[in-house]
Amino acid sequence: MERFRTLPGWMYWAAFGLMALGLVLLALTGYLRPMLRAATRPLIAVQTWTSRYVYSIQDLLTSPTEVEELRRRNQELEAEVNRLRAQVAELQLQVSQLELVAALLDFARQHPEHEYLVAQVIGRDPSPFLHYVLINVGSDDGVRPGMPVVADKGLVGQVDAVIPTAARVRLITDPSSRVNVRTTPSNVDAVLAGSLTGDLQLTLVPLEAKIQPGDLVVTSGLGGQYPPNILVGQVVSTRRVGFALFQEAAVQPAVDFAHLQAVLVVTNFRPVDVSPLIPSPGAP
Repeated sequence: MERFRTLPGWMYWAAFGLMALGLVLLALTGYLRPMLRAATRPLIAVQTWTSRYVYSIQDLLTSPTEVEELRRRNQELEAEVNRLRAQVAELQLQVSQLELVAALLDFARQHPEHEYLVAQVIGRDPSPFLHYVLINVGSDDGVRPGMPVVADKGLVGQVDAVIPTAARVRLITDPSSRVNVRTTPSNVDAVLAGSLTGDLQLTLVPLEAKIQPGDLVVTSGLGGQYPPNILVGQVVSTRRVGFALFQEAAVQPAVDFAHLQAVLVVTNFRPVDVSPLIPSPGAP
């Protein structure tokens, strides 16, 4: 024993080197693989278990923060969506207004003999028996009672009353409205009358007149209340009543009065009151 302890140091290192070389050779040849697998299996199991629970604890600690961040981000995205929707709605409204103004300008170009003032419809008469609209131009803008009012599709009515900043327009569908018109191509003069229901009727149509559904109805200029050749509507049906002296016809208006938003006031036309020149019944 004493002799083994007194071995030279190089012999220890030589023995250690031989052992290490032997282990390397065994590992290279695969003899140590089962032993290594058996030795490392417990370590891998411990590492897997530790990682799983460490990650679970980490998720538990960070989940409230992540949920709050997601909630905040969701609120920001909803606010952005609402803002973009509002912008889209505003742009659609602007496009609609531009299209309407373009249509009014197109009407003005087709009738260059007149001067026009653009106005917006700002109100309607609440009575079911009257047919009026209010517009946002008045005497300060040069509007006067009796001025004709048109839309992009045709005749709307006539200015009935005016204040400095607004005016009231009597529609051609009003029961008191009367418009001298002419049919085309049948070329028959008649009077267009409104009604309580808003329907339009051609009256005082001679029995021998050959008007047909589909005929256009335009202002004739007779009576001095409206300029000629403004589209009013289209004949949809005709009828004869018993022994009446005249026939009648129903007219579909060219203007959609239920959705009227903007109009043109014809400012250079002055209506002429010809009533003093019309003989009254029974006059000598």
